[in-house]
Parts: sequence; structure tokens; C-alpha cells
Amino acid sequence: MAEVNGNPVAPDFSRRRAPPMGSEASAAEVEQLLRSQIPFQSDGELVLPPRDGGGVGLVLVDVSNGFCTVGAGNLAPAAPNKQIEKMVGEAARLARLFCERSWPIFAFLDCHFPDKPEPPFPPHCIIGSGEENFVPALEWLENEPNVVIKRKHCIDGYISSIEKDGSSIFSDWVGKHQIKTILVLGICTDICVLDFASSALAARNIGRVPPLQDVVVYSEGCATYNLPVEVAMDVKGAVAHPQDLMHHIGLYMAKGRGAKVVDRVVLEPS
Repeated sequence: MAEVNGNPVAPDFSRRRAPPMGSEASAAEVEQLLRSQIPFQSDGELVLPPRDGGGVGLVLVDVSNGFCTVGAGNLAPAAPNKQIEKMVGEAARLARLFCERSWPIFAFLDCHFPDKPEPPFPPHCIIGSGEENFVPALEWLENEPNVVIKRKHCIDGYISSIEKDGSSIFSDWVGKHQIKTILVLGICTDICVLDFASSALAARNIGRVPPLQDVVVYSEGCATYNLPVEVAMDVKGAVAHPQDLMHHIGLYMAKGRGAKVVDRVVLEPS
């Protein structure tokens, strides 16, 4: 608190004028300010050795209809979305590359029972709805022998992989293939991708997923949903979720937890 002649005086904010809330201009200004305050440096590119993959396993997070296919459900995009389309394209490209070489892939698919809600989210990816299945561009993965599919019933795929007896399907997969690096792609950058990456890193730190060393999040292979502030203000109980900003924050948080964040994944020339 400020002082005048030794006496405490409350600060006067009456002359500070904030930009009108909900306007495109103010939203852009806030996003620019936040990005400037929480920048992070990319780890560049991940180069995959052409023969053995260098001990890298591909992890796909929820590349399903319920989150990616236009009009497929409550949490699916209502209209074509460039960020999501790019993520799906990169997931398909890398999945094809891994399958052609028989390299290991672990795919999470969000999947819920109708009588078990997942607050604060509305019903989504209900068993039998079709939302819980791969997007059309990845349906072929169902028949690939190098792919392990885990239908998860909670946000965090790492937690969902823990069985009642304490074993872990994910940890077993890492150990079986002697995976030292996991390359993580999917949706949402700041929710399921972030939660999984954070838990995998925490588990690595206490030796629960040997021989895992690195968790790599591919920025161009991730996406999140879009709920602009001007739309959220008109929806009771909604929380604004500007897509580009929350994608940035998700990557920033993953980096802060110890993940490597790359913006390119390429195959080393043979």
C-alpha cells in the first residue's frame, strides 16, 4: 500500500481504463501479452533413425471422432478447424511411418460409460456412439500388429493404464520394446496430452517406466478446442478457451514439467 506523509493510502485505480471485455481487440491484446510473458524455446526437431527408430515409441492421444470429426459430438469441432486438421494429418503421417517399419505405437482412445459422467465436461465418447473410435484417417490402425490400443476412461491416459492389480499396460509396453523416448501427439494439448505427459514424466522420475528417458511433445501434432471469450460470455457456466493461446499454454506447461517440445519430426536419410 502506498504512503503519503507516512500515512497509508489505498491505490486509486479509477483512472485506469481497461479495454472492453469480449472484443476481438482486447482478446488479441491479452493473448499477445500472455505469450510475451510465458515464452518457451523449442527443442527443434526430432530426427528418427531410419532403421531401428532409435528406441522411440509413438503415443497417440485421443485422435478420435468425438474430439476431431466435425459435428460428431458435444466436444467435437462444430466447423472445420485448421489446427485439428493439421494434427490429424501429422498423426496419420507418423503412424504410417512407424507401421511401415514395425515400430511400436501406443494409442489412447477416450471411452466412457453413459452412467459415469466426467465433470466438468458434457457427455462425450460414449461407448457405442462412434465418438470413441479413431477418426477415418486412422481407422486402419485397428488392424496393425505393432499398435497397442488402450480405451481410457479418464482424462489422464497414464492413470487409465494402471490395472486393478497395480500393473500398467503402458509401462509394460515401454519395457517390452525398450523405449527410451516417447513421441506424444494428439488432443487436447492442454488437457489429455498435458496430463499424460506430466504423469509419464513423474513416473519416469521415480523409476516406474524403465528405460524411459525422454517425453517429447510434437507441437504441430497436437491441437486443442476453441471457445472464444466472446462466445463463452453468452454461455452459462462456460469458461473461455481461445484455441491458439491454450495450445501455447499446454506446450509451455509440458516444457515446464520436463518434456521436450519439438516443432518438426523427420526421418534421417538412410
